[in-house]
Amino acid sequence: MNGAQALMKTLADAGINVCFSNPGTSEMHFVAALDSEPRMRAVLTLFEGVATGAADGYARMAGTPAATLLHLGCGLGNGLANLHNARKGKVPVLNIIGDHATYHVPLDAQLQSDIETVARNVSPGFVRTARSTASLCSDAVDAITCARGLPGQVATLILPADVSWGEGGTPCPPLAAPAPPVADDACIAAIVDAIRSGEPCAFLLGGQALLEPALLDAARIAAHSAVKLFCEVFPTRLPRGAGLPAIERIAYLAELASVQLRDTRHLILVDAKSPVSFFAYPGKKSELVPEGCHVHTLATPAQDAAASLVKLVAALGAGNTPAPLQAPQRPTTPRGKLTAAKVCKAVGALLPDNAIIIDEAITSGLLLGVMTQGAPRHDLITLTGGAIGQGLPNAVGAAIACPDRPVIALIGDGSAMYTIQALWTLAREQLNVTAIIFNNASYSVLNVELDRVGAGQAGTKARAQLDLHGPVLDFQQLAQGMGVLAVRTDTAAGFNKAMSNALHTPGPHLIEAMVPESLSGAKRRLLPWMLRAMPRLPPAVALALKRKIAP
Repeated sequence: MNGAQALMKTLADAGINVCFSNPGTSEMHFVAALDSEPRMRAVLTLFEGVATGAADGYARMAGTPAATLLHLGCGLGNGLANLHNARKGKVPVLNIIGDHATYHVPLDAQLQSDIETVARNVSPGFVRTARSTASLCSDAVDAITCARGLPGQVATLILPADVSWGEGGTPCPPLAAPAPPVADDACIAAIVDAIRSGEPCAFLLGGQALLEPALLDAARIAAHSAVKLFCEVFPTRLPRGAGLPAIERIAYLAELASVQLRDTRHLILVDAKSPVSFFAYPGKKSELVPEGCHVHTLATPAQDAAASLVKLVAALGAGNTPAPLQAPQRPTTPRGKLTAAKVCKAVGALLPDNAIIIDEAITSGLLLGVMTQGAPRHDLITLTGGAIGQGLPNAVGAAIACPDRPVIALIGDGSAMYTIQALWTLAREQLNVTAIIFNNASYSVLNVELDRVGAGQAGTKARAQLDLHGPVLDFQQLAQGMGVLAVRTDTAAGFNKAMSNALHTPGPHLIEAMVPESLSGAKRRLLPWMLRAMPRLPPAVALALKRKIAP
């Protein structure tokens, strides 16, 4: 068999049975080999950023990597943003990139580029160009093993065309991943001492520590030993809702995060990094750990976070302590003129059991966490790397990974346009996804940041770079043009009806919510002043103000 056919069997034998593709000429033998392997599902996307974002969303929910198929260095370039998000989220992805035939590379043809150098930005742990048909499948096994390790990562395999079409390919069996290490006794003892010191302690959970078994153990420790529970600003995957522990996310705004952490004297990291601000700001600290706070690491991303928490539960004697669980609680459906807050309220009121929520609502989703906290249990996926354009592709992948679960994607209007082609794939695959687009005709978060960075008084030209009026985007028409049923509404009643219909009708739906900016006018102008004042306020006052600004 040729290299592509052997590679296809190797992937399927390893349990990789979905490939999100945007192929070109160099990948045609791989495309032809798809017909040789019935276990492989091929999902066409119309833009590489959709393919990479879909592979990310798939892996977050399936717990195993999907493959991408990208065309040369330019195709990789188009997919980089969502590979960046996957890397930051420690998500396993097998990134396959076609290349020119090995003998064609020295000719410097029009699409020739240095793929390996570009790929290392998003795939630092594994980048390899297959040099022969004979070695291709062993290269693929190495890539899969690397992607599946702890931490999960993007592993990039570059596939030259002649290696793909060459005869003599031999499938290789998958390798068993080694068991990850657990926190050692000295680490456990030091953390037990910190927790028993009587000084305020907090967990910061991320990655594997946020999956249900680990989350329950962390909540058990928190109840037993009065430890505060935090999770990363943008968790990769967070189970939440009624019947699960409630956990407070670190705020995006550094000033608010400082209020959350201000009294902490021992911060215990569990598959999370020490918190830093999203950006640098003039005259402000980038590291958010308060002075005098000691940072401890229970488990690094390369360690078994769940087993380490089990060991800590035993050392603290917290095994019989019940984990506090969120009680069921839903808001009522909203009425009146539609706002972003009312959209979030409607989602909380109507959310079905076992849903997957993908949050790329940016400022429009400020109330989403509050409104869905007591809703039926669900999984939350967030923008781990901050590169917008993740939400709609994530929805494609999540829906393919979990076909029996409803997927609801909340997306800002500016973000949606980065990967709007995902709507076509939703329609082609007839996926059960409800996409909610907040159309406020603005890059609202950038208006906030323009005020925060101290760039001076913004004039007409500066504000125009953040404004999406003239013309206002029409997502209803865009969606219908790609085969997705769509509704545009500016009333709460209209939104409630549209969402209920979408959740009860199979296939993809889009609801365009016409809303005003969530942070606009006087509130936006006052925000920098409030944030500057917050660290100097009494803790109770600062916390109340934080909840008012970003609940």
